[in-house]
Amino acid sequence: MRLLGKIAIVTGSASGIGRGIALAMAKEGAHIAIVDVNEEKGKQTLEEINQYTEGMLFIKDISVKETVYTIVEEVVKRFGKLDIIVNNAHVSSQAPFIETTQELIDLSFGTGFYPTFHFMQAAYPELKKSRGKVINFASGAGLEGQVTQTSYAAAKEAIRAISRVAANEWGPEGINVNMISPIALTPGVEQWRESAPQLYDEMIKKIPLRRLGDPEQDIGRVAVFLASSDSDYITGQTFMVDGGSIKLR
Repeated sequence: MRLLGKIAIVTGSASGIGRGIALAMAKEGAHIAIVDVNEEKGKQTLEEINQYTEGMLFIKDISVKETVYTIVEEVVKRFGKLDIIVNNAHVSSQAPFIETTQELIDLSFGTGFYPTFHFMQAAYPELKKSRGKVINFASGAGLEGQVTQTSYAAAKEAIRAISRVAANEWGPEGINVNMISPIALTPGVEQWRESAPQLYDEMIKKIPLRRLGDPEQDIGRVAVFLASSDSDYITGQTFMVDGGSIKLR
């Protein structure tokens, strides 16, 4: 129970990687605030969370700055504090670089970068009190410049940039800011595997460990580590939880 009594906000946690992280943290004793736009799946995840600990659900559009601050306020009002922020939510659409429009850039930054930025600012006063943890998300799309990923890669690298700045500025106050760059078998990937099995197999062959990560057991366990006291002397780092696909130097 490494997170016993901790309070965590996990965005995009109705399904996929966010759900995996929320469940992994709940099983370690953390109370979880689920934030998502999918009400049906959000309620299902809340029921799962409540089997282990206490959860609350926000069906909110976090692209709106004021909504982010309201969520933080309501979580603190209910639980009395805030220890962990996991900024997982992100929506984007692929297009070749020359076909990437302002709308696609705005979608990626509006659902990924800006909510991350606003949650960090909104949570800062509480994280300072609790000497808390911030977990943000990077991507191989930005690290390697994957084709057709202009808007997504740009937003993810922007998130890495502000995470490093915050790690330097907030370190003296005992706040840790780290990033996870994952590859995981999410519901969307499962659908793609069924529709394009040959492409899926080709992707797997490029991963040294020859499999995709499990959202809870692989990605979630690393998030638990970064949210716990075990990672107190680590900040500003990008953790490649991708089966060995990218090796940072």
